[in-house]
Amino acid sequence: MTWLTIGAFAKACRLSPKALRLYDELDLLRPARVDPGTGYRYYAAEQLEHARLVAWLRRLGMPLARIREVCALPPGLAAREIRAYWAGVEAETAARADLAAFLVGHLSGETGRDTTTMLELRYAARSDRGHVRSANQDTVYAGHRLLAVADGCGAAGARASAAAVDALKSLEDAELSAGNVLNLLEDAVRSADEAVREAAGGLPDAGTTLTALLWTGSRLALAHIGDSRAYLLRDGGLFRITHDHSVVQSLIDEGRLTPEEADSHPQRMLLAKALPANGSATADLKLREARDGDRYLLCSDGLSRQVSDLRIRELVGGGGEPADVARELVDEANAVGGGDNVSVVVADVVPARPPVPAG
Repeated sequence: MTWLTIGAFAKACRLSPKALRLYDELDLLRPARVDPGTGYRYYAAEQLEHARLVAWLRRLGMPLARIREVCALPPGLAAREIRAYWAGVEAETAARADLAAFLVGHLSGETGRDTTTMLELRYAARSDRGHVRSANQDTVYAGHRLLAVADGCGAAGARASAAAVDALKSLEDAELSAGNVLNLLEDAVRSADEAVREAAGGLPDAGTTLTALLWTGSRLALAHIGDSRAYLLRDGGLFRITHDHSVVQSLIDEGRLTPEEADSHPQRMLLAKALPANGSATADLKLREARDGDRYLLCSDGLSRQVSDLRIRELVGGGGEPADVARELVDEANAVGGGDNVSVVVADVVPARPPVPAG
């Protein structure tokens, strides 16, 4: 067997001797031999592939504890675990990217858009019981500032979803700016959490999802908890801008389940987060720059579980008015079975209409 000194091994695998000593202590990368007299570490050439994998994963920023788990897996499972880790990194980064862009523009005075063009929302909302459910537990709302979809669950689901949306409606008349909108939205979600607790009346299974967009006149603030969704149609592409808080999505993120397997998983309806939350209302909060021509879709899972993203893209991108598209989306969900309540909000970012002269 060929022995490599710690210095030669470090050079070959691009890990420093200091890192190798640390990984030895953590039982992440043990030397093949330790001299009993000097304590000097030696490594086998066969360990280089393992060491290089550790080095690459560290460059990804993966924590050492998770690297240990990945290295213990067979190659196929290790690849799935790395994919799941990176998906989590991208989701976390995307959640902060819009806020960072806002802060740069706000502090530098460069918003990156034509401030002479005033924008507004043109919107429509639609909700339907579907063909299977005995009642509609969804609540949907669209106003000149607030767009919201909530999907209630449990015996008091309808009350819960209505309470969540009602708690946000005060934002229609609030003094909003890009600088304070996320704080106001976060406060409103906490109020919604309290309102849902009261509406649930102590029933343990009662709750609701909540996905909402709040318009400032130049930006949209997003609050999201649960598995209702928000999509953005921009430049012909449809992008999901929320991340499902569901058990199966967590399994997909961890690499333990494929999206195809999730469709038939027995826990596909089980939420990982919802209102009322355990402790504080831990909703995702984001700030998005609005562009003329953007189209936003908010929907309950009665649409997203039954209609493919490809078909949603066809309908949302078809060029119809928001009210027509909202009707088409609900009709499509019902046409493929209508197995759940279905609710949608469609909103376009458009140039503001000039004010009508008085008199």
